[in-house]
Amino acid sequence: MITAIVLIDCATDSIPEVAATLADLPGVSEVYSVAGSVDLIAVVRVKEFEQIAEVIAGGISKTPGVVGTDTHIAFRAYSRHDLEETFSIGFPT
Repeated sequence: MITAIVLIDCATDSIPEVAATLADLPGVSEVYSVAGSVDLIAVVRVKEFEQIAEVIAGGISKTPGVVGTDTHIAFRAYSRHDLEETFSIGFPT
């Protein structure tokens, strides 16, 4: 699984609508409205590296209201809590 964190600048008057639209895109697992230098942060999870371009350049960047993006590819996850929860599939540990 390849994870990308996408920092997104939006038109100020359309942040909630953009967030809802992005959350429905295939490959986008979560969208957060945040305080700081960007308006939204999207977490993209895909099986193959080539899919990153489809989701970000073909989907996120073309969404009306998105002004710009800055993409960060994750190399390794270090949160034991998140990893245990992700791989437990409902089985008790």
